[in-house]
Amino acid sequence: MVVPLSLWISLVTACLVISLTPGAGAINTMSNSLAVGWRRSGWGVLGQQLALVAHVIIVAAGVGVIVQRSPLIFEIIRYAGAAYLAYLGLRMFFAPVKAEQPVPVPAGAAGADPHEITAETPAPAPAAPASSPAGMISRGFWVNMLNPKAILFFLAFLPQFIVPGEPIARQYLFLITTVMAIDTVVMWGFFAGAAQPFQRFSRTARGERTMNRVFGALFIAVAGLLLFIR
Repeated sequence: MVVPLSLWISLVTACLVISLTPGAGAINTMSNSLAVGWRRSGWGVLGQQLALVAHVIIVAAGVGVIVQRSPLIFEIIRYAGAAYLAYLGLRMFFAPVKAEQPVPVPAGAAGADPHEITAETPAPAPAAPASSPAGMISRGFWVNMLNPKAILFFLAFLPQFIVPGEPIARQYLFLITTVMAIDTVVMWGFFAGAAQPFQRFSRTARGERTMNRVFGALFIAVAGLLLFIR
């Protein structure tokens, strides 16, 4: 084993506590699960894990120290992260519900436009960019990436599990693999799964609107916390 077993168990325990603490990543995972289902919500989880890798690379390269010591850089990243979360929240809060989309007109009905899509000639609607795999990966990545406190957290957290005298690169690889595995299990197995009982409720116009506003408000609340709580 790259690190002592007792140290690895401590790492696993700490990662479980951190991952189970609700935050922007958990909100993003649950909203994806409600919107596209448990299986496809894994794309958003993948994006969040890629951000964790980027954070560890930043810390290992010493950039995290620069962020920690430069109030200006920290403030820029903090405001950018809050703005992005607020944007996601407002976009979700005011998103039109699917049930309010135009209803197809049967072919031959009085007043039907021959150029309209009808029930007899359906056209497959492309997935919205935000719900496509690429869209969910991108959103998940930036939700986790634009969080300066995550960089500072890894800066203070990971060195505690580094064994002096052992190969640093191999240890960092082992640590990030452990962190990603636990976070994936918690996000996809717990938070995405916890949202599934509400999916049936969200299929109605009223339920979808309610869920959009709840998760939109949560994103905005997290943005506010990022701004006002240091």
